[in-house]
Amino acid sequence: MKQMRRMKELTEKLKEASKAYYQEDREIMSNLEYDRLYDELEALEKETGIVLAGSPTITVGYEAVDELPKERHETPMLSLDKTKDTEEFAKFAGEHEVLISWKLDGLTIVLTYEDGELSKAVTRGNGEVGEVITNNARVFCNVPLSIPYKGELILRGEAVIRYSDFEKINAEIAEESAKYKNPRNLCSGSVRQLNNEITARRNVYFYAFSLVRAAGVDFGNSRDRQFQWLKSQGFDVVEYKKVTGVQVPEAVKEFSDAAADSDLPSDGLVSTYDDIAYGQSLGRTAKFPRDSYAFKWQDELRETSLKEIEWSPSRTGLINPVAIFEPVELEGTTVSRASVHNVSILKALKLGIGDTITVYKANMIIPQIAENLTGSGTVQIPDRCPVCSGPTSIRKVNEVESLYCANPDCQAKKLKAFTLFVSRDAMNIDGLSEMTLEKFIGSGYVREYADLFHLDRYRNEIVEMEGFGKRSYQKLAESLEKARHTTLPRLVYSLGIPNIGVANAKVLCREYGYDLARLRAAGAEELSEIPGVGGVIGASVEEYFADTEHNRWLDELLKELDIQTEMADETELTLSGKTFVITGSLQQFENRNELKNLIESRGGKVTGSVTSKTDCLINNDTMSVSSKNKKAKELGVEIISEQDFLDRFIKNDHA
Repeated sequence: MKQMRRMKELTEKLKEASKAYYQEDREIMSNLEYDRLYDELEALEKETGIVLAGSPTITVGYEAVDELPKERHETPMLSLDKTKDTEEFAKFAGEHEVLISWKLDGLTIVLTYEDGELSKAVTRGNGEVGEVITNNARVFCNVPLSIPYKGELILRGEAVIRYSDFEKINAEIAEESAKYKNPRNLCSGSVRQLNNEITARRNVYFYAFSLVRAAGVDFGNSRDRQFQWLKSQGFDVVEYKKVTGVQVPEAVKEFSDAAADSDLPSDGLVSTYDDIAYGQSLGRTAKFPRDSYAFKWQDELRETSLKEIEWSPSRTGLINPVAIFEPVELEGTTVSRASVHNVSILKALKLGIGDTITVYKANMIIPQIAENLTGSGTVQIPDRCPVCSGPTSIRKVNEVESLYCANPDCQAKKLKAFTLFVSRDAMNIDGLSEMTLEKFIGSGYVREYADLFHLDRYRNEIVEMEGFGKRSYQKLAESLEKARHTTLPRLVYSLGIPNIGVANAKVLCREYGYDLARLRAAGAEELSEIPGVGGVIGASVEEYFADTEHNRWLDELLKELDIQTEMADETELTLSGKTFVITGSLQQFENRNELKNLIESRGGKVTGSVTSKTDCLINNDTMSVSSKNKKAKELGVEIISEQDFLDRFIKNDHA
């Protein structure tokens, strides 16, 4: 059946695009293309009456893939049905009063307050299970840690990073391919950091958009009054207007006009019935609640002419195509370039120099090519690297084609690789800016990583370099000496293995017992079975360590380093095979992560939710009636205090 074949094809394409966007913070197709394919699939499902398992029309959100504890939501968090038609949006309201508000483009968070204190923050996750990010929420710019209301309060809102902060952060990143694509991607990574110091530096804001529970408070059956009450508790509430159906078009225009100057990223509007009881009486579909409806912006399109394709190399050898076109005005600014992302998208657009193309700003900020009206397909994919003139090759990963420089000695590749190697989260070597590294590489002082620790051979020449001197050299020497003493996760991250970030490096090192030899010998299939790793990362690791030159560089580097032991001796793995859940406030540990790290260092496991496989729930309030305590009692899981845990499992080892 032709429709079934097309539905399967669309489902796979959309799932892959969704996984890349939500889990890996990368983009393999434009928002416009995703919406077009989604609408086509939805139409086919209505036509055939068939919805395939795994269809994006019945799955919600992204899957949590990092190390943060997981927790199941009390009720599923559904996405909203949507339209781009103003009349359809107005029809939803009809004669009822609705609240129209921004549909902010960030990461949805559920906050819980108990006894007037912030007790828990959980991401939306896949709608069923989210990630616990309480410590990170505590450093959001505007989340109240204490509120006047002392009952249990649960509310939902959007964590966002403002355009102005997004631009500042991107301006500090030298490598074009390393820059964040949009504020949502930056916010997603910032909110889900394992170290909340990084979250604090990113200036994350929280805007409440829904009150779930506030026992004992009379809101007069009005969402408007709920919002006003939340404001009285110290929360920033998403900007909204109360209107009826006839006023909706005017409200849409007002919001649309304001969007161009707004510092908050949004991808549309949301309409919700003010009458709470009426909205709840409408029920829900399998995916959508019926009390709310979303409106997505009509993208402002401009025709222009393609002038050239610029090919930009990165440290991994990936060469990114960037479209340069005649400047046009979009959403109040002049734009003349847009990332094409990869060879697959380049081919799909059939780009050619001089072609007439239409461009738009995704979510009113990121320039994208919407369509090629000419479709000449004459752009030549270079067979030589624009920097080193070495040979290029096209590689296909998960059906996506990308261009790479095959020359291991490419200056661009080396410079970007060394820039990562010396960065703060890697070897943390101060005094080696990209400009300085470029001079050292160009002068032949540095050819591989180990050479950095022998710059003393060129002391006299470096001291005479412009911008240097004896004092600068001495600081650099001290920083290099300090960097010799490092950890295995830092080393693994510093190697620049494609798709390996800081968190992935930690996961891999812990999985292989901080034994580098075991990690180097691991195959892709074995690696892909590690939670949070998967096939793409597994293949990257195997391919990296299969390269003779990579291994030679690493062997030489290891001679210069003192890698600090992070794992306890095998005889100290007293918690092997045991699973714990931690909840509530702690007294003898600074935070839950500190206790979690102690448990994991002894071979134990910490999860976010209580199951039949949980050995102990650690909660200083053992008599609490919290959901975790209730679950533990139902399953017969022992509830112990922090002191009980220390006395029984750690004894006198923890100071």
